Amino acid sequence: MALDGAFLRHIKKEIEEAALGAKLDKIYQPNREEMVLTFRTRSDTMKLLMSARANSARIHFTQYVPENPKSPPMLCMLLRKRLLGARLAEVRQPGLERLLCLDFDAVNELGDPVRLTLVMEIMGRYSNIIFVDENGKIIDALKRVDAEMSSERLVLPGLTYQLPPPQNKLCLLQASMREIEDGLQSIPSDMELSKALLNHLQGLSPIVCRELAYLTGRGSDVTAKTMTAEQRERLFYFLGRMAETVKNRDGKPYMVVSPAQKPIDFSFFNIEQYGLTAVVKSYTRFSELLDAFYTERDRIDRMRVRSQDLLRVLTTASERLSRKINLQRAELSRCAERDTLRIYGDILSANLYTIPKGASFVELQNFYEEDLPLVKIKLNPALSPSQNAQKYYKEYHKASTAEKMLAVQIQQAQQELEYLDTVFDELSRAATERDLSEIREELTEQGYIRASKGRQKQLASMGPMEFASSDGFLILVGRNNRQNDRLTLKQANKNDIWLHTKNIPGSHTIIVTQGRDVTETAIFEAANLAAFYSRGKESSKVPVDYTEVRHVSKPQGAKPGMVIYVNYKTIYVTPDSGLVDSLKSNFNGKRMESVL
Repeated sequence: MALDGAFLRHIKKEIEEAALGAKLDKIYQPNREEMVLTFRTRSDTMKLLMSARANSARIHFTQYVPENPKSPPMLCMLLRKRLLGARLAEVRQPGLERLLCLDFDAVNELGDPVRLTLVMEIMGRYSNIIFVDENGKIIDALKRVDAEMSSERLVLPGLTYQLPPPQNKLCLLQASMREIEDGLQSIPSDMELSKALLNHLQGLSPIVCRELAYLTGRGSDVTAKTMTAEQRERLFYFLGRMAETVKNRDGKPYMVVSPAQKPIDFSFFNIEQYGLTAVVKSYTRFSELLDAFYTERDRIDRMRVRSQDLLRVLTTASERLSRKINLQRAELSRCAERDTLRIYGDILSANLYTIPKGASFVELQNFYEEDLPLVKIKLNPALSPSQNAQKYYKEYHKASTAEKMLAVQIQQAQQELEYLDTVFDELSRAATERDLSEIREELTEQGYIRASKGRQKQLASMGPMEFASSDGFLILVGRNNRQNDRLTLKQANKNDIWLHTKNIPGSHTIIVTQGRDVTETAIFEAANLAAFYSRGKESSKVPVDYTEVRHVSKPQGAKPGMVIYVNYKTIYVTPDSGLVDSLKSNFNGKRMESVL
């Protein structure tokens, strides 16, 4: 877990600087694992998120507040009764433990001043929010823990609050470098340095320990007991610098993101271990970083869960089509022997007078070959020689007809499989609930999903994504197959430029020319967008075809998004997320200028 005790110490500083002495104005509980506290000062209002979710436990100021339920849960009502109007008096963190104690100056039912505490414990699936009174007794908790759930530490109303069991690790706030060095000598010799640091030091996450090991070995693997004198010196140099950063709480928030802009990890100092495989972004505030990291990650997780039913439909349909195509191809290969059936019929017809009745086979000369070899032909004893010949002719005509039909059916199934491949691609790029809804509507129209009974509320169609080239051309990118059709076949002008990745599922992209001659710069940047919003997003040198819209057409009965085009050229580009962001900013800038 990246939100370690050292990072939490920086969050503590932010809370103290912004909300110490602030009045607790509102309390919400959006779901059973999250609380939102609204603090108010004379000049500002702040929302503090406390999450006890197993995969994203955290505490920080937030700009994104989930929707609240119609009726507040019991714990939320209790906190409102006891804490509303209280002022934040102190924020405590024992050592580098992953917990914060928020102390509030409140008043009880008699009007007497009391000190009440909200404890935010960040411990993976054991994370919790615990409400403690002035005597250290638990008033209630987000997750109650009874004897059946744990034999070591109970969390129940009326019990004395106890800190989580100690981990027997050294704390950077108190331990000397000598103590840390002595501790490293007691670990197994083959243990990696990063794991040794993680097991030995309190409040440091895996990414921090890996970074220390990376800096120590300069990219090479290092074990705790095989370090050279130079490496040991580097380790304690960087460890000392980090200890000072943690003590002084003067670190900076950094997030590691993949080339596809997916959040990977974060820390309170710059991360170098990923090299060119990831990008490190800096933020102004630690809360801003956590807001961005978990909001995006939660969105991805939520979209993955909510797209499971669509993914199941697509997978089932694709597997069914693949099996069907394989069976039809096997049958088609058998039809390739149909000429042999016709030859057998001709040979039998030419030798009817020599074939004895009731024979199960006959050997006759094959007059279709020069040396007239004998060929053994199987017969049905219950049929006459003439009937056997007609039987072979009938099987020949049947195989000929089947071959023509199978070829058409296989082509149609392959086209349907290609269409499903495009839906897989747009599902992988779905970013909002609206995207999923449009994909669901598309699959319902195509018969892959049964339409719900009753009148369904129709969602307003989204417009295409909008960008602007560096030389001023508007570029439109479709979000899904239905939108691709609208964009290319209805919205675009015949003189506009159409782009699409070559033989790769992706979005239709349009350069709006408005009668101007399109530039090479605009074509290159639009091709980059077409490649970025396609299955080739992670590839290099992606082929992108482009032509005028007049040369793009839709075959009769074709699936959504499927078109044919002629008179095209091909450009090769490597998708660049930075360029995509720049083109989006260009469009937003132009829109702002038009408003002004």
